[in-house]
Amino acid sequence: MTAADQELHFADAGEAADLAAFLARLIHYDRAAAVRLQAGGGVLAVFGRPPSFEVLAIRTARLEAIIGTDTTTATTAGAAGALDTTVSAGELGDALDTARAGRTADGHEVRDRGLVVTVPKAVTGPPWAGVLPPRGGWRRVSGLPGVDEVHGAVAAAVAEFRARDAELPEERRTRAERDRIGHEIWSRTLGDTGLPLRAVHAAQSLGFLRPVRAAAPAATSAGAGGGVATATPGPTAEPLALLAAGGWLRLRTPYGSIAVRTSGLSGLSVTPA
Repeated sequence: MTAADQELHFADAGEAADLAAFLARLIHYDRAAAVRLQAGGGVLAVFGRPPSFEVLAIRTARLEAIIGTDTTTATTAGAAGALDTTVSAGELGDALDTARAGRTADGHEVRDRGLVVTVPKAVTGPPWAGVLPPRGGWRRVSGLPGVDEVHGAVAAAVAEFRARDAELPEERRTRAERDRIGHEIWSRTLGDTGLPLRAVHAAQSLGFLRPVRAAAPAATSAGAGGGVATATPGPTAEPLALLAAGGWLRLRTPYGSIAVRTSGLSGLSVTPA
C-alpha cells in the first residue's frame, strides 16, 4: 500500500487547522514546497524547509489511526514507521482544506473532533528531506533568553536590515547586496546560545512564537521526530526551549520547532529518504 492509498485520521480538527496554516506559510515562501511526513507514537510530524531561512521547520499533530482507503488495511498511528513519505505541501494543504470544508458544510464544525485526510501521492524529495534531525538524544542548552527578549532580538535585526537597506546608494541597491546584508545579520547568534538569528526569525514568520492559547493539556511527539514539537499547546506549555543533539540545534516552541545544523554530516543521525 502506497502513501497515496492511506488516510490520516487526526485526533483533533483544531490541530489539523493549525497544520494547514503552517503549510500555507511554507507555500508563501515557496509555491513548489515539499514536506516530508513521518508518523509514529500516535503523532504525525511534518518537516519543511522555507528557502529564505535555511532551517528545518517542524509541525506535529496527533493521530488516531492511518487507514488504507480501500478500508481493508489499517495501521495504528502508534506503530513505528506507520508512514514516511514526501509530498507536495500545496496538495496536502488542499486535502486538509477539503476535509475541513466537508465538516463545515452543515455549519456545525466542532473544533476538537477528529478529521480524516487522504495522503497525497509521493513526490521526489529535495536533498534536505534525506537528512532530518535525530529522533532522540536531545539535551537542553542553557542561556536562551526569555520570550520578550527573543522577540526584541528579531525586531532589532529587522530594523537594522531596513535601515542599512535604506542607506544603500541607488547603484548598490541590488539583490546581491541585500542578500549580503541579510546573511550578515541573520547569521549572528542569539546571545551565547550559538543559535543563529535566522532560526528565531523563521519561528516568528511561521507563527511559532505567537502567544499560547488556552487548550487541553499538551501532547508532545515522541515517535515522529523525537519529540520535535508539541501537537496541542496547553495553558502551562513551556514557552521556549533550546535543545541540542548530534550536530543540530532545535528551538522548541508550543506550536512547532525550528532546527538548524551546526556541523557537517559526521555524527548525525541521518534518516533515509
